Order: sequence, then C-alpha cells, then structure tokens
Amino acid sequence: MGPAKPVPAQFRGTRPMKIFSISRTALAAGSAAALLAAPAAADCGLVTVADMNWASAEFAAHVDRIVLEEAFGCDVSIVPGDTVPTVTSMTEKGEPDIAPETWVNSAGEALARAVEEGRLVYAGKILVEGAVEGWFIPQYIKDAHPEIETIDDALERPDLFVHPEYSDLGAVYGCPSGWACEYVNENLFRAYDGEEKSFELVDPGSSAGLDGAIASAYERGEPWLGYYWAPTAILGKYPMYRLSFGVAHDAEHWAACTSVPECPDPKRNAWVEPDVYTVVTASFAEAAPDAVAWLEKRGWSNAIAGDVLAYMSDNQLLGEDGALYFLEKYEDLWTSWLSEEQAAKVKSAL
Repeated sequence: MGPAKPVPAQFRGTRPMKIFSISRTALAAGSAAALLAAPAAADCGLVTVADMNWASAEFAAHVDRIVLEEAFGCDVSIVPGDTVPTVTSMTEKGEPDIAPETWVNSAGEALARAVEEGRLVYAGKILVEGAVEGWFIPQYIKDAHPEIETIDDALERPDLFVHPEYSDLGAVYGCPSGWACEYVNENLFRAYDGEEKSFELVDPGSSAGLDGAIASAYERGEPWLGYYWAPTAILGKYPMYRLSFGVAHDAEHWAACTSVPECPDPKRNAWVEPDVYTVVTASFAEAAPDAVAWLEKRGWSNAIAGDVLAYMSDNQLLGEDGALYFLEKYEDLWTSWLSEEQAAKVKSAL
C-alpha cells in the first residue's frame, strides 16, 4: 500500500504513493445492486474470503465467514491476501470471491479498471466514514484548549507541545523513516512553516515508537502533536482529536508534490480520506445475491473498528477473536442487517 518497507498490520493500505481519484459515478456504476437482478442460487455454495494482513480486515473477514456460513449456508474458506495481489487475483482468476476491506485509493487504477470492465463489483462501504489520516492531539488537550482547532493553531504553541529533548522547541511526530507518509509529513511540515514556528519534525523510529509516544503522553496527561490514522487500536484506546488542515484536499498537488520526496515548493494540503469498500467478483454477485445483500448492508464506524482493534491488541488476539467480540458486543447493529430468521441462526451458532 505504499511504504518503502513493511508497515504495521492495520496501517497497510492507507498510504498510497499516488492518489487515484475514483468518481462517485464509477462507484455507482460498479455497485452490486446492478447485478442483483440475477436469480438467487439454490444455496450459497463454496465461497473464498480474503483475510488481508492487517487487523481491521482480519476481524472483518471472520465476521463475514461466520455470518455467511450460519445465516446463508455458505461453505467459506479463508485465504490470505493483501490489497494489490488480491485485486489482481480477483480480476485475473476470479478468486477469492470477496475482499472485505479494500482501500480504493491504494488499489488504484487496477481496481477502477476492473470495475469499469465489469469483472469486480463494489458491494458496500465497510468503513462507513472512510478511513482517516492526519495530525492529531489528545482529546484532553483539545478539551483544555478548545481554541486549538487547526494545524496553524497548534503550531502557534511550541510552549505547549514541547520537544522531548529541546525545551525551546515544539515537536511534531511524523512517520518513521521509510514509510511513504514520511514524505507527506515532511512536505506538510514545510508548507505550514513548522521550523519557522520553532517546531521540529520528530522521526519516532518505528511503529512501536510512534504508538509508545502517544501512550506515554496519555499515561502522563501530557500534550502530544503528530501524525496518526484510523481505524487503529491506538485510536480505539486513546481518544484523539484530528486537527483541520484549513484547506481542501488538492489531488493534483498531492500527486505532483505533497507525496513526492523533497518537493521544492510544497503548498498546504489536506489528507485525502480513503474510501474503503468490500469488493466481490462479478460472478459471485450474480451467483449469490442474498449473500451480497449482507455485504452491502454491513459496515461500521471507525469508533467501533477501533474498539475491536483495541480489544484484540490488549489481549493479543487474532481476527476470529475480534469477530466474536464484535458479534457479542454489537448484536443490535449486525442483527439489523439480517432477517430475524438469519439473525437467530447466527446467535444460535455463537
């Protein structure tokens, strides 16, 4: 999904080197609803579901496995996956049938072309708010300083967001060296005159270093300013406030400069909010419209995803455990996407 070296599991898929614009018209044209006119198959049959290698996608795959097996009588196999290889395999080989959490911008032109050609179908928006990236401060800092709403507001307070090593500087935590978002943060730091405002962009060294900086600030009730993304276990555990960039996302400048290493003249820009959809093969949409109807309806907020991810992280659990936690805690939500008979079958199996 973009970085020059491996990234933390739930982050993969969120940082494309190039942002591809997928129009709402194209999404509508590729929706599963257009294919659901086909008669339902006698049973769901064999179904393959991609278990992407990051935590939010892992629990999503197992939620779908449980529901498709119990409510729809599918024979589900979980197969390993990642964004680009999975989209490629679905397009060229027609398998797996379902990719529960596909980051549209990261999949890029290959996904857009496959949808336009009728090979793949957008079944539903699994992250109903879209994914989130940007610069954050702890919610308790926002509560104590309600005047801090934007990047500019935060950069006016080097005295508040004090550097861990230099008391006369403020600190903005960026991405670890080697991640694609490293370049974005460097360019935005320059575009917002961070150095001139007595701040330094801090390399946290690793994913663990970035997570640790947030956790340490929270444990001590101290200020913190820097880059993060959602849904993640950290933001599920520690409420954070995303600062406004004060401008709209400029896709052209993003591709030409914001995401380019050492761009000579970066301008202010805002992070694109990636759309995250469930993608299915056209053949599956035609063969199992009832199952696809489930995929069209089910989707959750970043807060719910973050809660599940925090539970998985705190207890060192895998996707299946996260799915069971979700189905138990959010029963009122997922049962609303099923008939009473279908919901009863799932609850009985649980």
